[in-house]
Amino acid sequence: MRLVVVSGRSGSGKSTALNVLEDVGFTCIDNLPASLLPGLFELASDPNNRQWLEKIAVGIDVRNLSSDLGQLPQVLNQLKDSGVEYQVVFLNANKDVLIQRFSETRRKHPLSSANLDIKQALALETELLNPIASIADRHIDTSNMTLHELRDAIKNQIVPDSKDDMAILFESFAYKRGIPTNADFVFDVRCLPNPHWKQELRPHTGNHPAVIEFLASQPEVTSMVEELKQLFEHWVPSFRANNRSYLTIAIGCTGGQHRSVYICNQLGNHFTQKYPNVQVRHRELS
Repeated sequence: MRLVVVSGRSGSGKSTALNVLEDVGFTCIDNLPASLLPGLFELASDPNNRQWLEKIAVGIDVRNLSSDLGQLPQVLNQLKDSGVEYQVVFLNANKDVLIQRFSETRRKHPLSSANLDIKQALALETELLNPIASIADRHIDTSNMTLHELRDAIKNQIVPDSKDDMAILFESFAYKRGIPTNADFVFDVRCLPNPHWKQELRPHTGNHPAVIEFLASQPEVTSMVEELKQLFEHWVPSFRANNRSYLTIAIGCTGGQHRSVYICNQLGNHFTQKYPNVQVRHRELS
C-alpha cells in the first residue's frame, strides 16, 4: 500500500495537489486527523477494501489538532513498520504571495481571528507545521507557479508514469528574485556574456532567435552548456538508479531573461532525446 501525505501552508495549493492525485487513481481524504491514519490502514488491510485503498493521499495541515501534528512522525514510522510505503509532500509559498491569494479569494485563514491578523496567522501556522516540514521528502515552492504548472509539478514529480521515469526539470530564474527553494542543483551563469547590454537584444528573451544567435556565438556560453551536458550525462543515471522520482536543476542569471533561459532550453532539448520525462520552466517568464 502507498500513502502520500500532502501538507503545507494554507493557500499554497494543497487542494490542487489532492485533485491531481485523485485524477491518477489515489483515494484522497482532505483534513484527516493524523491520529486516524493507523485506523485507516487497518481498514485498507481488509481484502474487500484493498482495491480502492491501495493508494491513499491525505491532506494534513494546520486544521488538525496541534497534538496530532506533533505525533505524525511517530505515526508514519509505525505505518512504515507495517509495510506502508509513504511520502510526505510539503507545499509552501512566500508570505506576500499567500496574503495576496487570500485577498483575491476572500477566504479566511484557518487560524485568523479577531485577535490574530493574517500575518500573525501565517507565522503561527509555520510554527505549528514544523514537525511535518522537517520530515517532508519533497518541498515544493508554489510562489511563482500558475495552477497549470503546479498540477504538472505534482503529476510529474510525485507520481511519474513509472518507477524508472524520473522527471527532470530545468528551471531558469533571476538571482535578484531569489533561488528556487525546490532545486536539487543550482548553477550561476552570471559570468557569461550578457545580451542585456546589447541595445537591440535587451527587449527580447533567450527564446528569441537573435538572442539565441548571439549566445550560441560566444565560446564561454558554448563551453558552459557542453560541460553541464557532460556533468548530467554522467550523474543522471545514478539518480535514476537510486529510485529518485524527480531532479530539479536551476540555472540562474541576473534577470532570468536571457542567459539562463537559453541554457535551460539547450539542456532541455539535449536531454529530451535521452529521457522520457524532461521539462523546461522559465520562472520569470511565466
